[in-house]
Amino acid sequence: MFEPFFIKALLAGMGIAALVGPVGCFVVWRRMAYFGDSLSHSALLGVALGILLGIGVNTGIVIVCILFSLLLIWMQRLKHLANDTLLGILAHAALSIGMVVLGVAGLRVNVHQYLFGDILAVTSQDIAIIYGGGTVLLGLLIWLWRPLLLATIHENLARSDGIRVEWINGALIGIMTCVVAMSVQLIGILLITSLLIIPAATARQVAKSPEQMAVMASVFGMVATVLGLLGSVWADTPSGPSIIVASVGIFALVVLGSLLMSLLRAHKSLVR
Repeated sequence: MFEPFFIKALLAGMGIAALVGPVGCFVVWRRMAYFGDSLSHSALLGVALGILLGIGVNTGIVIVCILFSLLLIWMQRLKHLANDTLLGILAHAALSIGMVVLGVAGLRVNVHQYLFGDILAVTSQDIAIIYGGGTVLLGLLIWLWRPLLLATIHENLARSDGIRVEWINGALIGIMTCVVAMSVQLIGILLITSLLIIPAATARQVAKSPEQMAVMASVFGMVATVLGLLGSVWADTPSGPSIIVASVGIFALVVLGSLLMSLLRAHKSLVR
C-alpha cells in the first residue's frame, strides 16, 4: 500500500488540507459557499486556456479565476441581477465555455481527471508547488488574520479601525483563487468547494474560538485525507470523492457527538 505514488498523494493531500482549513473558515463565516463553487467551476476554462496557450494549467486557472472574480464584482455593482443568479450564470457559462474550447481546439485532455481529481497521479513538482505556495498563502493569511476577521464580523467597524475592507476582501478572493488552482488535480473542480466547507463546518461544531476553528479545520481535513486515500486504495475507488466521503463521515460523527453531549448536559441539569 505504501508505494511511492501513495506517499506522494498523502503528502500532497496533507498540504492542501492544512491550507484549506483556515481558508474554508472564512468561506463558512462569510457564507461564500456558492461563490467558492462558482469560482471552482470557472477553473475548467482556465484548464482549457492554460493548455491551449501553453502557459500551464495552474497559471491558466489563476488568471481565469481572477478575471471571473473581477467580472462578478463589476456586475454586482450594476445591481441588475441578484448575486446568486449572477453566480449561477457566470459559473455555468465558464464551465460550458471551457468544455467547448477543449472540444473546438481538439485538445486531448482527460476531463474526468480535472472534474473529479486524481491525487494518485501527483508528481514531486506538484508537491513542491503545494508546499511552497501553501507556505506563502498561509503566511499571508496569518498576516491578514486580524483585519480579515474584523471585516468578516462587521465591515463598518473594520473601516472605522482604518482597515481597507475592499483590499482585504480582494486578498481573500486571491487566496481562494490560488487554493482552487492548487486543488484541481487533487480533488477536482466539482469537489473543491466540499473540501473548503466540510472540515470548517465540522470544526465549527466543537471550536471555542476562530483560531481554534481554523486549526481544527486543518486537522479534520488531514484526517479525512488519510482515511479517504486509504479507503480509495483498499476499495479501488476514485481518490477525490473518497476523501470527501471520509470528510462527510467525520462531520456526521462530530455533529452526532455534539448532539449527544448536549443531551447529556441537559439530562444532568434536570437531575440536579
